[in-house]
Order: sequence, then structure tokens, then C-alpha cells
Amino acid sequence: MSSMRPHSAPTANREPANVALPTVRVREPDHAPADPAFTNPALWLDGGVLRRQVMVAMLLSVAVLAGFIHDAGLHIDPTQIGLVPYYVVGAVLLALRFGLPPSKWSWAGPVSRFSEYAGLFTLMALMGATASYPVAGLTHGYADATLQGIDERLGFDWLYLYRVVAAHPFLQGLGTIVYRSIYVTPAVLLWCAAKNADHKRAYSFMLRFWLATILTLIFFALMPAIGPFSYLWHQAIPYMPESEQWQSGLIPALRAHTLHVIDVGHLRGIVSAPSFHTAAAVLYIVAGWHIPALRWPIVALNVAMLLSTPVEGTHYLIDMILGAGVAVMAIALARWWEQGLATRALG
Repeated sequence: MSSMRPHSAPTANREPANVALPTVRVREPDHAPADPAFTNPALWLDGGVLRRQVMVAMLLSVAVLAGFIHDAGLHIDPTQIGLVPYYVVGAVLLALRFGLPPSKWSWAGPVSRFSEYAGLFTLMALMGATASYPVAGLTHGYADATLQGIDERLGFDWLYLYRVVAAHPFLQGLGTIVYRSIYVTPAVLLWCAAKNADHKRAYSFMLRFWLATILTLIFFALMPAIGPFSYLWHQAIPYMPESEQWQSGLIPALRAHTLHVIDVGHLRGIVSAPSFHTAAAVLYIVAGWHIPALRWPIVALNVAMLLSTPVEGTHYLIDMILGAGVAVMAIALARWWEQGLATRALG
């Protein structure tokens, strides 16, 4: 049974009579409106804020690097033949990044995003390696005696490990492959982020990588070294590791200002302590741990890279311990920064 209600005429379209509407005065703000990137939580959640800030940081880093290079009496010749592959790759990535989005190809979005990530990550890696040259030119003395002394107290015998590798070609080949894989894991991680349109994960990973690069350069300036291969091995060389012996020649030349051009197409690793390969491996394992399907392959590959680092990277064990510390510091700094952004955006 339906309830009984008194009949009333519909009033939905009836205008109220003689009702004075209150006057609403809109007060002009005394200051500029807040940045929409922070007032709109969605922009933080999809990585928009972090993306923009990483981009700005990279532009500032380019300016700082240019100043370092100038002060060290160095320069980069943009006509170097070794730069041609980078120009070609850069042009292709830019074309994919801005040319694909309007297309109807089902993979246009992921490939376009990956092009952006890959281009920025490559720039980070090149800038970090390039920056090690002017930084090396500002250093004095060598820390090898101290670093080797710490290894001895830790019970690590670099010469023994080198002799084992030198006596086994299989270990040499395997070590070279996994040592060079430093750019394989980030490509996989960034592709996963691009496929899932996860700007936040991609830029969070790159922020950690960039912070680790900066910290490595700072500590390198405090403890320059020629590495255990040059410092400890004084016989005929049965096996030349991947990193060879560039520190013993490049660092003195940079200090004496007898080297004037940085060959970006053939950059050489001159950082001994901390080990950036170690820092990168830790960052990769932490990032890959959140991808269940790739977790163990990434762990296995990067543990193998860590095992190859003492010989192929000509690093002391303490270099690697310091490198792991750099990664932990980079992760902590990035989390602190990201939490601040999230609090401001969502709070």
C-alpha cells in the first residue's frame, strides 16, 4: 500500500516571488594562486610534479657541468666523430617521442614514453661520466694506500681474485658481459614503466640514479685513486680487464692540464671509490624488486655484475662498500624529497 500524501502543485519551474537574493562578493586573492601541480593531487600521483622537477634539475646540472668543464680548462668538440651515434640516437628518440602520440599504432604510447625515459637516462649517464673529468682535475694525491689497507683488514685479496680470472677465459668472457650489462637493467625497468604509463615510477628511478651520480662524484673528489690493478700489479699483464688502467694516465693529465678535449664518444671510467657499478646494481635490484615477473632475473643479473666488478671494474672491496652506501643515501634522499612533494600535494 502506498503512503498517503497531501496533494500539492509542482513547484520545480515556479519562480519565487519577491525574494531578494543575497549579494555574493568575490574577494580577489592577495597573492598568486598556488601552483596547480601541487594543488591537484592527480598530477603528483601520475608523476607530473616529479617529472617536471627532474627536468629542471637536469637543465641546472647542464649549466653546472658547463661551468666545471670551463674552469678545468677543458672543452667538448661538438664535431667529434664519436658524437655522431649520439646525435643519431637523439634524433630518433625525439622523433619517436613527439611523432608517435598522434598515430593510431597500439604501441605508440609506450614507445613514445620509453623514448623520453631512455633519452633522459642516457643524458644522465653521459653527463655523469663527463663530469668525472673536470672533477678529477681538481683532485690531489691518491687514496690507494688507504683503500688497500682497508681491504687487507677486511681480508680481501684483490690479486688472488685477479689471478683466478686471468687463468680462466670463461670467467673473463662472462665477467665482461655482465659488467657491461649496467645499461640493460635500466632499459628493462624504464620499458616496464612506459608500458604501464607510470611516469612516477620512471622518474623516481631516474631521480635515484641521478642522486647516486652526484654523490659518487662528490666522494670521488675526496678519495681519488688509480685502482688496485695499477697499484698492485707490476708484472706482465695476462688479462686486461674491461676498465683497463685509465686512471693512472688520465688523472695526472687532467691535473696537469695537458688534456684539453673531452672525447664524449670514448669516455673512460676514472672513478675508483665509490664504485658506481655497485651503486647502480643496488638501485636496480631495489627498483626491480617491485616487478614480480622480473624480480629474480634482475637480482641474478646484478649480483653477477657485482661479482665481476672487482676485476672488470678494477675496484677495491671498500670501493664497492662505499658504492652500496651511495645507493642507500640516494634512495633515502629521493624518498625524503618525494614524501615532501606528496605531503604538499595531498595534504
